[in-house]
Amino acid sequence: MYAAPVLALALLQPLLPPACTVEATFDRTNGIAPATAVSFAPDVVPYGAGVRIVVHRAEGHTTVAMTVDGLTPGHVYPVHAHARGCGTVPADSGPHYQDRPDPVQPSTDPAYANDRNELWLTLRTDETGRATASSTVEWEFRDGAAGSLVLHAGQDGHGHALAQRVGCVNVGF
Repeated sequence: MYAAPVLALALLQPLLPPACTVEATFDRTNGIAPATAVSFAPDVVPYGAGVRIVVHRAEGHTTVAMTVDGLTPGHVYPVHAHARGCGTVPADSGPHYQDRPDPVQPSTDPAYANDRNELWLTLRTDETGRATASSTVEWEFRDGAAGSLVLHAGQDGHGHALAQRVGCVNVGF
């Protein structure tokens, strides 16, 4: 049912200018204003690691592609769009962005907290710490309602809790 619009978007992407591109290196927060890409756990998101994000919007769909290098090799990072931009502490990015917002926050209802209503990516780093992931959703972000992509610690969080926010990148969706 949705295959044709998603396929059409995928084929047209090289022809469409991106809605947003972010290129940055992860840095520490200075306590006043965050860098474009912030590491809250330099043991799994090292300072100086690189990130590139490209956002495409067309025909009511959005595709986000993310490439990282210099992260912990052989690690899986769940990544989600969050409601606010990165701040000086991990919680500043707010809850996951939801196309149809759950009236109860934090959202745990699977009718809202799912990969059709939220933007989810999974970065699996290779032996050099490089990874690329992309996700296409069948909606466009509401203006001003999303501000960042957040990397979570993942299954083998190297001493960090599974959902702990270990990195954040400000994105102008």
